[in-house]
Amino acid sequence: MGRWPMPDREAREKDAERRRRRAQFLHELAEARELRARVTPRRARAARLRQAMRMRTFRW
Repeated sequence: MGRWPMPDREAREKDAERRRRRAQFLHELAEARELRARVTPRRARAARLRQAMRMRTFRW
């Protein structure tokens, strides 16, 4: 195969960097959603209602 095992330290650093970038992305995404909710409250309210309906009809 084309992949070889990385040393533990390198793998941990890579995982930590990936988790840090993911956390940053999710934080910015949440900020963008909050901003959009403030700018367009009617659309945001409709989106919340749709999400609530999806969660009510979701089967576990």
